[in-house]
Amino acid sequence: MNFSTALPTFVITLREGVEAALVVGIVLALLKKAKQSRLNIWVYAGIAVGIVVSALIGVLFSWLIKVLGAANPQYTPVVEPMLEGVFSVLAIAMLSWMLIWMTKQARYMKAQVEGAVNQALVNNSQAGWGVFSLILVAVVREGFETVLFVAANFQQGLIPTIGALAGLATAAAIGVGLFKLGVKINIRQFFQVMGVLLVLIVAGLVVSALKHFDDAFANLALSNRAAESLCFYYEHFTKIHSCILGPMVWNTSTVLPDEEFPGIVFKSLFGYRDNLYLVQAVGYLTFLLTVGGLYFRSLTGGSVKPNHIAIDKKSVSPAKD
Repeated sequence: MNFSTALPTFVITLREGVEAALVVGIVLALLKKAKQSRLNIWVYAGIAVGIVVSALIGVLFSWLIKVLGAANPQYTPVVEPMLEGVFSVLAIAMLSWMLIWMTKQARYMKAQVEGAVNQALVNNSQAGWGVFSLILVAVVREGFETVLFVAANFQQGLIPTIGALAGLATAAAIGVGLFKLGVKINIRQFFQVMGVLLVLIVAGLVVSALKHFDDAFANLALSNRAAESLCFYYEHFTKIHSCILGPMVWNTSTVLPDEEFPGIVFKSLFGYRDNLYLVQAVGYLTFLLTVGGLYFRSLTGGSVKPNHIAIDKKSVSPAKD
């Protein structure tokens, strides 16, 4: 059983889960400070419902994939890679947006959460629902991005889901350590490391998305003579060829195959491929230069997260360096 495919979803869920855990921890601390711990049950309900909603979204995507594949069985070799490509593009867009936008907004997270909780407490009759909605949105937002990533790799079976669950459990443990046990973690450095890994993982997803579209167009060209012209680049005299990806940049399958250790780990985490084509290489570098550049610029533009977060019984303020 190949557990390397669980690494990307573990990293993504861990990063997203810790961000959600920070929101949950801040809300619980604020409720305790306001002597409104009776509303804690609404926080836990928001977490539970958020996880269930995220799981249902994943089930819905799996059902949609099966339905579309069964509708036209003769086009299943076209539909499946095309859907993988579409889900990959959605996951790339969502994860990139989260990485850049949320990094810029993270420095205001505590103030935003505190404002939302105070607003909910002002209206006593709806305070519970206000807290519940805040937590639900935080959990579903993070869960939806992970579900999209898993859906983009649905042919890999349940292993990516195991990685997601492990990441969620680790994030929950970090949250408990931060807000219950008083453990100090350098949150800024944690998110910076996770952010760099996420940039590389999503860059690898760009390479995968292009390969999915290449497979879909190649299968369509083989099954429909009228679509043969879609393959603008096709080498008839080689076993390894592309339909829309252009010539091969390198072939390292004999030196470092991407289906064996350690190549498969590099493939899962850094987008390595033993057969890489020109369009994939251009897409990979373009993503790193644009989204990666914007991410690193957002880091240098100011503090991303407080260096340490410590919650005690009397305060919800970040610990100073």
